[in-house]
Amino acid sequence: MKKLISIFVLAGLLTFSVSYATTAKEISLNNEHIVLNDDISPLCKAAMKGDVDQVRSLIATGNKPNEKSLGMTPAMFAARYNRVEVLKVLLLNGANLNMKSENGYTAKDYAKMSNAKEVLSVIEENS
Repeated sequence: MKKLISIFVLAGLLTFSVSYATTAKEISLNNEHIVLNDDISPLCKAAMKGDVDQVRSLIATGNKPNEKSLGMTPAMFAARYNRVEVLKVLLLNGANLNMKSENGYTAKDYAKMSNAKEVLSVIEENS
């Protein structure tokens, strides 16, 4: 009987951990709550987090700086979350700031909506 109960508990825990692993992940960065969806490309995730080294590494391994994920480019994610250094790396690698998201917004629009002043000044310098 104890074995049977142990098996059911173990099966329940396994089911829970598998279903949890496939859902979105939530993190907090600098008092900012961010939900990371598994559907977001690694480059867009790195841009959102502000992980400059990861952005460089991903571009070096063939990730495209203008490839959209969830309808937005990595530059749009960098603009939305005021990731200045990430945006500079993306620009050095050919990021197009004039592309529009599925909602019709550019990286500049996302920077304005987020009041990302530092990113906005970089975008204006490169326009």
